Amino acid sequence: MQTETAKTASPAPGGTGRLPLPALLALATAVFITSLTETLPAGVLPAMSGDLNVGEPAMGQAVTIYAIGTALTAIPLSAATAGWRRKRLLLTAMAAFAAANTVTAASGDYALTMAARFVAGVAAGVAWALLAGYARRLAPVHLQGKAIAVVMTGIPVALSLGVPAGTFLGELIGWRATFAVMTVLTAVLIAWIIALVPDLPGQRQGDRAPILRALTVPGVAPVLFVTLVFVLAHTILYTYVATFLERTGMGGATDLVLLVFGAASLVSIWIVGARIDRRLRVLMIAGTVLLAVAAALLALLADGPALVYAAAALWGLGWGGVPTLLQTAVADAGGDHADGAQAMLVTLWNVAMAGGGVVGGVLLGLFGHTSFAWSVLVLLVPVLAVVVAARAHGFPAVRPAAGPAAVPE
Repeated sequence: MQTETAKTASPAPGGTGRLPLPALLALATAVFITSLTETLPAGVLPAMSGDLNVGEPAMGQAVTIYAIGTALTAIPLSAATAGWRRKRLLLTAMAAFAAANTVTAASGDYALTMAARFVAGVAAGVAWALLAGYARRLAPVHLQGKAIAVVMTGIPVALSLGVPAGTFLGELIGWRATFAVMTVLTAVLIAWIIALVPDLPGQRQGDRAPILRALTVPGVAPVLFVTLVFVLAHTILYTYVATFLERTGMGGATDLVLLVFGAASLVSIWIVGARIDRRLRVLMIAGTVLLAVAAALLALLADGPALVYAAAALWGLGWGGVPTLLQTAVADAGGDHADGAQAMLVTLWNVAMAGGGVVGGVLLGLFGHTSFAWSVLVLLVPVLAVVVAARAHGFPAVRPAAGPAAVPE
């Protein structure tokens, strides 16, 4: 038995054997919009809390509840919509996303705003569970890794460029108008999807299997473990990077440090996109080691701006390609159960993001800002051990979809 996802081994739509860039860039824009909307409240927090008459800690939960909405619903909604045509499902998710951002922009009530944020998280969960598989199916087999890399560029662009831009807009035109801009961008994206993204079928009823059955497939569990722990390590550091920099005397350089991180992340995505189809295992090990070296620099030597910027560059190089690597690895390992594996990855990703803020807050209260980098080092030890051990399944030396026999003549 094969799912529709697993069957896809043909050239991209149109039979050109090339990447369908207009369609993939539309999917990348969906990743950008969902990633930016998740973190945008952090950049306009004081204004939001003032307008809605709540404290900043309470308003900060607008990020947490978004992640909770994604984590709670990605698996059940992926199962419920498995038979939907892919374009219809993506358009539905984006329409719900636009509606949620519109309500957020107009709401004067804290509870209503939080409900809208939860709905946005639900819509993002549906989209995230769909996008990597959609990208793979739009591309020829030997370019599937590159297709996912193109789509995943939306993450570092949102975190490194989108959040500062959103913060600037919030200061210039107000936080409500900023969320309204997100709605406009989503409306433009919907038109783009309608015009240029090919439609694909969902899974036939007889081809569907329980999503959790993917856990029994060799290689899926190691990739999911690495996803949970690696993203947790990154999120602890990213969530509190401003606090860390302020406590080390570089509070005024947060934007520049994040710009260095973002630029390095884009370089990382380019490298991963060029090499993933043959070097996934090596790239995952390299990403883990680079983040560990960055954390070690911050833990031991962060007493000058030059070393902090060097650590930010290494951090970006280590992190930027990881979403692509993990999405590709779990899809490869999942095989016939790739859709279920993707849904679980999205769930654990958002659990890690929500947990990063909580764990980081506890660490800050108990041990101070120096504990962030040390915690990253501690978490990356089992990550590296699992990646190295998963040589046969999970992070194999040769990708199943990219082996010599799979490459078209």
